[in-house]
Amino acid sequence: MIIRESAEMYLETILVLSKKGPVHAVEIARSLNISKPSVSVAIHNLESEHYILIDEEGHISLLPKGREIAERIYERHTVLTEFFEKIGVSSENAVADACKIEHDISDESFNRVRELIKKL
Repeated sequence: MIIRESAEMYLETILVLSKKGPVHAVEIARSLNISKPSVSVAIHNLESEHYILIDEEGHISLLPKGREIAERIYERHTVLTEFFEKIGVSSENAVADACKIEHDISDESFNRVRELIKKL
């Protein structure tokens, strides 16, 4: 399953926001610091590819293949953040660096980092 980094960011953001309540485009725009028109285009693309569902009230929810990607990226984000913090990186930099790496790290490298975190 190949999906662009920006789409992964949208899906991850929808997952995180959905833990707090119904998700609307305006919350995604605020969270990602992106214009509402840009978010509108992106979410309609995600909907047409069956990653998300937008109901008649404008609530955005993840469909199974969108949830799978969002959960994978979110796990990478949290594990990498924890790893960086454990090796002494400030929380602010740990979060920023994890966000940059989470989309590009290989499965092999990520799995080794995750195993190392469990041992620490």
